[in-house]
Amino acid sequence: MPDIILQCADKQLTFETPVIMGILNVTPDSFSDGGRYTHLDNALRQAEQMAADGAEIIDIGGESTRPGAQPVTEQKELDRVIPVIEKLHQKLDVVISIDTSKPGVMIEAARSGAGLINDVMALRADGALQAAQQTGLPVCLMHMQGEPRTMQTNPQYTNVVAEVKTFLKQRAEQCIAQGINKEQIILDPGFGFGKTLAHNISLFKHLDSLQALGYPVLVGASHKSMLGQITGKAVEDRLAGSLALATLATIKKAAIIRVHDVAETVDVVKVAQALSNYNN
Repeated sequence: MPDIILQCADKQLTFETPVIMGILNVTPDSFSDGGRYTHLDNALRQAEQMAADGAEIIDIGGESTRPGAQPVTEQKELDRVIPVIEKLHQKLDVVISIDTSKPGVMIEAARSGAGLINDVMALRADGALQAAQQTGLPVCLMHMQGEPRTMQTNPQYTNVVAEVKTFLKQRAEQCIAQGINKEQIILDPGFGFGKTLAHNISLFKHLDSLQALGYPVLVGASHKSMLGQITGKAVEDRLAGSLALATLATIKKAAIIRVHDVAETVDVVKVAQALSNYNN
């Protein structure tokens, strides 16, 4: 959707081609990179590398949302993310995204230089919708059935595409009613969050159904368990599968692709975009 301009604090994003969001988890227990970027210097170096590789957004998370993950206190999350946001805001010309569901973290992250709120709970926590509106930042609303500790126990849907679409539509409408501009809303179907492999594949195949709602759609499937189920590979060996999904997401006109492997994804997006746009 090339005509949409997302105002992320003092920076803008457009979607002529898919925007790459680099994942920076400053947690000890995230499923793919947990413990690697808990020190500020390591986090800064990784963010600098992702920006140099072509990431336009760096998504910083201070609380793991992997299946079975335990919650952390607001203060612990603030201690993890705020120093990183402040440093990146000083040093890098990228949009900083805060991956959080806590209202207090949203507010402090915005004050420290974040330009986007990415919430796996779709602003359903008490006070989150009001906090997000107060920041004036764009929001990414994700679908999740259940909550991280139990979401993969036995997820069930009558029609996963219809149910995810209805949920996201309702959440977007509630954001608009709260005073968030429609042009500042992104939708994420939540691959792997309370979904079986069949659910994930169905959502991917019918991405256009979500796009029909008129909002940019984020695809975040990098290294996730659906790839392990398909390929039989461990988390660290899922690069090829992740790139396959990034290629398909580009062809399906996803607005944002959230990944661990920025440089490789930038290349596959360029190739997929060139082939998709060739009209001769």
